[in-house]
Amino acid sequence: MAEAHPGTRVGRRLAAIVAADVAGYSRLMGLDEVGTARTLREHRKVTDAVVAEHGGRLVKTTGDGVLLEFPSVVDAVECAVAVQAVMVQRNDGIPQETRMLFRIGINLGDILIEGDDILGDGVNVAARLEGIAEPGGICISSSAYEQVRGKVPVDFTDLGEQTLKNIARPIRAYAVGPGENARLTGPPPSSAPHLSIVVLPFVNIGGDPEQEYFVDGVTESLTTDLSRIGGAFVIARNTAFTFKGKAIDVKKLGRELNIRYVLEGSVQRGGNRMRVNVQLIDAESGNHVWAERFDEQIADLFEMQDEIVSRLANTLNAELIAAEARRGERAPRPDATDLCFQAAAWVNRGRTPEHMARASGFIERALVLDPGNVEALVGSAMINFAIGASFLTDERIEHLAAAEAAVSEALSFAPNHPLAHFVLGLVQSFTNRAAQGIANYERALILDRNMAQAHANIGIAKFFLGRGEEIEAGVDQALRLSPRDTHMYIWIMFVGEAKLWQGNDTEAIVWLRRSVQANPNYHLAHLYLAAALAQVGELDEARVAAKAGLALNPSFSVRRFRTNSPSNHPVYLFGRERVCEGLRVAGVPEG
Repeated sequence: MAEAHPGTRVGRRLAAIVAADVAGYSRLMGLDEVGTARTLREHRKVTDAVVAEHGGRLVKTTGDGVLLEFPSVVDAVECAVAVQAVMVQRNDGIPQETRMLFRIGINLGDILIEGDDILGDGVNVAARLEGIAEPGGICISSSAYEQVRGKVPVDFTDLGEQTLKNIARPIRAYAVGPGENARLTGPPPSSAPHLSIVVLPFVNIGGDPEQEYFVDGVTESLTTDLSRIGGAFVIARNTAFTFKGKAIDVKKLGRELNIRYVLEGSVQRGGNRMRVNVQLIDAESGNHVWAERFDEQIADLFEMQDEIVSRLANTLNAELIAAEARRGERAPRPDATDLCFQAAAWVNRGRTPEHMARASGFIERALVLDPGNVEALVGSAMINFAIGASFLTDERIEHLAAAEAAVSEALSFAPNHPLAHFVLGLVQSFTNRAAQGIANYERALILDRNMAQAHANIGIAKFFLGRGEEIEAGVDQALRLSPRDTHMYIWIMFVGEAKLWQGNDTEAIVWLRRSVQANPNYHLAHLYLAAALAQVGELDEARVAAKAGLALNPSFSVRRFRTNSPSNHPVYLFGRERVCEGLRVAGVPEG
């Protein structure tokens, strides 16, 4: 370990230190020097992305080893677990004697800082723990263990006090999770497909025979519509209806049908109102994942059935993504689909640079594991679109071009993928091809009638064509189908944006405040609100809103906004100029 130079001021800080190297690297080099060096480089491209995704800093490399620093021990351990899981996938099918296995040591300790380097006992302990980790395994110190136990869903094995070379005192160590040859502890992972679900026949509370057809209709329609969700595996209605009227053991049913989720519900009519209760249950644990109640006034029964089914399908889509993302976080060896769900969960949180970076990291890992995975390609397109369309970077065109390339590849594999058509519509609408975008949104709706976001974006595309007065109808339809949609803050923002473009500043402020309330993590809603407030002379509030938007996206500028227009329609361009003026007055930098 390097010594500090005399006279150099050395700082200190507490940090999580990760040391990793390749087990038996000299032996592998002896077998194939060129091939081993190339393989390590290829592995490092993937693992470096995982490290960046978890907020780690590469301090230095030492041949086959790396030294990393993390501000959080939880992040360090989660990163190490993710790296080992990726390596299991990458070693799959490779002969045992030529597999490249990493050993990882983690310590929480005080470190000395000398330039970009770190040194001291905190670093030395991590390096020695790496030396006693088994190939493919992770070993952490007791100081790290005390910070992560109960916070990271992995097993820890107490290895007792360890006497480590050149470390004065014994260090208590813990092994994290299974090593290369260790037995997996805990229950085996479920073999049920992702997004596998059965919709049990809804219960007709009250037993009114005339109501029975409506109740069965909700069950049948929901079964059909859920099957349109990308990657969903839905048990057919003929099988589901064999359980009608029977007491169900959810765990037993899950094992029998090999599914992950059970949806059950009831319908009750009282006068001119209809109440529908639904709950989503994890078939493996028996735990409730989500529950909701719909209480509606009856007008037309069939229209009401369609509306209830649409709302359920849209809400369930988001809830299932969140549930699958949580499963993926717990999986010791996440597959490409697990990673796609985790990416989608980050996208749903809001379009901040941090969220997009986290989502990108998961998608990149998914595409490494399965380059032709359609959901990963669509996810990649969606993330690149979001980065480009939201003015998160000056490389807008590059991100939108990458999005179009990815979604076009996805459609070459799956021509009738509704979400892929929707994302292609997004890219076209935001690159001055709004009419083509509308055609793809309509295609998506033919394939999935419940796609609320397609209705909203048809209105947004019309706004780009200079028909801003038509946007509200499309967004209203989307909100009727999916009133709690994870993307509703964007739709609402665009209505406010259209009002702002038209000079209806007071109405714009109302809509934009609704958008910020729905999700405060979108910088554009804050910035458009700032522009609208500036236009009506509310300068103090405008500056506060601008400050909030810039905190979420510090690199935003009037120049970036003005030079990256999604439309060249004269009406759109005219409105954009007054928005630029409002942004300047609110204190947004020119750039």
